[in-house]
Amino acid sequence: MPKGQPSVVPDDGLTTRQRRNRPLVVVHTGVGKGKSTAAFGLALRAWNQGWPIGVFQFVKSAKWKVGEERALRVLGDSGEGGSVTWHKMGEGWSWVQRDAQMDNEEKAREGWEQVKRDLAAETYRLYVLDEFAYPMHWGWVDTDEVVSVLRDRPGTQHVVITGRNAPGELVDFADLVTDMSKVKHPMDVGQKGQRGIEW
Repeated sequence: MPKGQPSVVPDDGLTTRQRRNRPLVVVHTGVGKGKSTAAFGLALRAWNQGWPIGVFQFVKSAKWKVGEERALRVLGDSGEGGSVTWHKMGEGWSWVQRDAQMDNEEKAREGWEQVKRDLAAETYRLYVLDEFAYPMHWGWVDTDEVVSVLRDRPGTQHVVITGRNAPGELVDFADLVTDMSKVKHPMDVGQKGQRGIEW
């Protein structure tokens, strides 16, 4: 696409501006590194545009300190760009009473229920559903329901979903899909993750 020009202009009755500002569903999947990193890069762009951002971190432990979380929280609190709200599944979600007995499957479902409520209320302009492909792949959350909710979401809400093994139905529905493939990785030669690269 030279100079950002689309290779095809559909006969859909929309003006160029309407088509350009259509809300997107973005999927970052595949076995390579960088799926969440790319999603948080989009969040930085959204913050710069002044959009409210909701991050829903599925699967990863709440105890794991993600570098992007601190950076986006500081930016969100700065008053210069958009607001940033960060939710972690491992904390039992901020809207669910903490319950050590609540299993991950139940937490994932509760997280999805909150995403649905926020989409209906148009709470955010950008949703980062980090590692959300896993709960769908494992059958914890129904993929057909996810696609239906995203298809019917009101307003101009963009949604980015990360994680390996994104279900085919989601991939087919999404507007932008990137499959991160691994060519090589330091772990292949015995090197563990390191500060500033993995977290």
